[in-house]
Amino acid sequence: MLISIIIPTLNEEKQIEKLIAYLQRDPSYPLITEIIVVDGNSEDRTREMAAKTGVTVLGSKHRSRAVQMNLGAERASGQVLYFLHADTFPPTGYAQKIWQATRDHYISGCFRLRFDWSHWFLSTNCWFTRFNTSIFRFGDQSLFVNKEAFMKAKGFNEKLRVFEDQDIVKRLSHHGQFVVLPHYVVTSARKYRKNGPFRLQLVYFLTYLLYAFGFSQRTLMRTYQSLVPFPMV
Repeated sequence: MLISIIIPTLNEEKQIEKLIAYLQRDPSYPLITEIIVVDGNSEDRTREMAAKTGVTVLGSKHRSRAVQMNLGAERASGQVLYFLHADTFPPTGYAQKIWQATRDHYISGCFRLRFDWSHWFLSTNCWFTRFNTSIFRFGDQSLFVNKEAFMKAKGFNEKLRVFEDQDIVKRLSHHGQFVVLPHYVVTSARKYRKNGPFRLQLVYFLTYLLYAFGFSQRTLMRTYQSLVPFPMV
C-alpha cells in the first residue's frame, strides 16, 4: 500500500481521461496503489469518462474541493495521499519523487508550478513557487501528504470553499516538515486565457488579502464570482 491519487472534478470531461492515461503511463506508476476520482455532480460526462479508465469513481453531494478530497481520503488505502487537480500534470517519475520525499521524513509537500502557456507574467509568478511560503503556494502545485498526518490534522476544513489548501498546509506544519520539490507540475492556463493574466492575478491577490485579513468565506466567494465568470471548484 503506497500512494493513492485523489482527483476532485467538476465538468472535466475534456481533461480527466487524458490525465489518467498520463498518470498510468509514467514509469513510477507501480508505486500507485489506486486513483480515486471524486466528482462534484458534473453536468457533463466526467464520471463516465473516468470510469472508462478503470479507476475508482466516487460521487459527492457537494461541489466543494474540500468535501470531495476528504471523501477520497476516507476511501484511500495508500500510506501517502496525493491530491491533484484534473487539469494539472505532474513531472515524469512523480510517484518516485513523492515516495522518496516521504522516505526523507517530509510529511507533506508539493511541486513547483508551470503553466501550459508561455507568457512572461505567468512565468514570473511561477518562479516564486520554489519558495516554501503561503503567499506563493497554489493548489495547482498539487499536494502529497502522509495519510497518518492528514488524519491527525483532521483533513481539509469543509467549511472552506476557497484556500482550503492554504489552510491544511498550515495545520500540517504542526505535524512535520513540508517541502517544495525541485520539479514542476504543468497546469492549464485556461482561466488566465479566458480572463486575462493581469486581471485574474489581481483578483487572486485581492481574494488572498481578504482571506489573510479574516473575511468570511461568503465574502471571498462573492468577490471572486462577481469578477471571474469561471467556477472555483
